Amino acid sequence: MDRRTGLPVVGMVGAGQLARMTHQAAISLGQSLRVLAAAEDDSAALVCREVVVGDYTSYPDLAAFAAGCDVLTFDHEHVPAEHLRGLAAAGHALHPSPDALRYAQDKRAMRERLSDLGVPVPHWAPAGAAVDVSAFAEKFGWPVVLKAVRGGYDGRGVWMLPAADEAGPLLAAGLPLLVEELVPARRELAVVVARSPYGQGAAWPVVETVQQDGICVEVLAPAPGLDREVGEQAQRLALTVAGALDVVGVLAVELFETDQGLLVNELAMRPHNSGHWTIEGSRTSQFEQHLRAVLDYPLGLTTMTAPAVAMANVLAAGDPAPPDLDERVHHCAARWPAVKLHLYGKQPRPGRKIGHVTALGEDPDAIRAAARAAARCLAGVQPEEPG
Repeated sequence: MDRRTGLPVVGMVGAGQLARMTHQAAISLGQSLRVLAAAEDDSAALVCREVVVGDYTSYPDLAAFAAGCDVLTFDHEHVPAEHLRGLAAAGHALHPSPDALRYAQDKRAMRERLSDLGVPVPHWAPAGAAVDVSAFAEKFGWPVVLKAVRGGYDGRGVWMLPAADEAGPLLAAGLPLLVEELVPARRELAVVVARSPYGQGAAWPVVETVQQDGICVEVLAPAPGLDREVGEQAQRLALTVAGALDVVGVLAVELFETDQGLLVNELAMRPHNSGHWTIEGSRTSQFEQHLRAVLDYPLGLTTMTAPAVAMANVLAAGDPAPPDLDERVHHCAARWPAVKLHLYGKQPRPGRKIGHVTALGEDPDAIRAAARAAARCLAGVQPEEPG
């Protein structure tokens, strides 16, 4: 408990942009988020008052950090499972719990559990040898998708294979892998929900996520043209999964929309890129809601503040070096005054997410064009798109 405020102390393991934006939301709740950072110049470490520099793969570092917190939460899923269980056994409150986080850390465990729950997922199988991949492809066709069971994100740890001979080098590396069908999806959707220890749940509207090279580049809320019943089905599905896995905090469920219905692709038990639009676009942002949930406060309203919201990620451009960032911020603020800019304090390198922009309004096409153009401008991509 913080002696100055009388409020519980929330510690977040990880100090990336998710922790940075969670800290911004924490301020209005009387919180100063405590973060475990890998380095002093991590995104959240640049703005949080209480920063502990340590290694999230070191149990002593985690235990020392947890000793000053009333509840621990996470801005990534990479803390070793045995350390999570050790912290819980030592009496520390972790939200989400190690048992829940297992299904965000281990894709095989997640696929098995969702299947047990009757939740639709792509066809898949464990892949320990090339013969496993070939047998799967004989049944479901080439190409197939090979995935690392642990550690993959933003397109990493995912390989599309057109033939069996390309699986050999990946399998030889000894990583636990699984093979999945290449889903003939109309598009990708996501639904973000939150759940408290009390069992209260809340869901935001289903969004469309636009992917490029395995990285989300745009989020459109609500998903354009989505049938109302399908949207409600997706929200119910996500809340059901949150309850069945006993998730506390924000849960993002990534979905494929297919001709046969919805398929669950991935789970994330933390604030998620598909929910950044909620900072301006919802009565309660995903970051505030995550804090409310882990503190077991009543959850906030998730109604939208505008008919349509578009979010675009700012992906740093490659060489040649773009103009000075301050100059680009000045230009964007002048040309698109209604677009909200969010920069993460990260050093740019080609393809790295260094921020996002959000546009709200009545016309989905117009706000999408504005968000996309502003994001390109901030990234240093020339020429600009009209917007």
